[in-house]
Amino acid sequence: MKRTTCMLTALALGTSFSSVTFAEKLFTITDGELERPTGYREWIYVGTPVTPNDMNDGKAAFPEHHNVYIDPVSWEHWKKTGEFRDGTILIKELVSVGAKSAVSGNGYFQGEYIGLEATIKSREYFGSEPGNWAYFSFSTPDHKSLTTTAKAFPAEACNACHAGAAADDFVFTQYYPVLRAGKGTGADAVGGRRSDL
Repeated sequence: MKRTTCMLTALALGTSFSSVTFAEKLFTITDGELERPTGYREWIYVGTPVTPNDMNDGKAAFPEHHNVYIDPVSWEHWKKTGEFRDGTILIKELVSVGAKSAVSGNGYFQGEYIGLEATIKSREYFGSEPGNWAYFSFSTPDHKSLTTTAKAFPAEACNACHAGAAADDFVFTQYYPVLRAGKGTGADAVGGRRSDL
């Protein structure tokens, strides 16, 4: 049984992210299946795109909100280098479109959690995949619960779209201002500085 476990001991002891080695894995893969990550809402939130059915002739490929998080170690690396490190994991939390009106006006507001997906860059596990990226879904077909493990999608299911349209290394950074602002900018990436606007 092959098992790789995330070890964030340095963080648990209060060590700053800058002293954490970039070789750390923040995910566990056992017998080729990714264990569902936990604690990702404590990671760096990068944005929430939504392509609602209302704006896509009722047939949007991804009609829900996608709350996206990047692991803190990879965020530090992204800020320093402008590159996604080997071992990067992005989590995409799927949330239904709920109300379409609020006291602030009309719009698309988040409803209920309906799924969870992950993207991992790893030469060790996905060296034969384009860019070393693999894509996973923990959502059950009825979107009412989550599985505890997931197998990677076949490369053609996700990689072709990412390769052809993503701005940075198979990641759609053009839709995430947090990632764009952070790319290789170091301390300027943290928010609230003059360079943020």
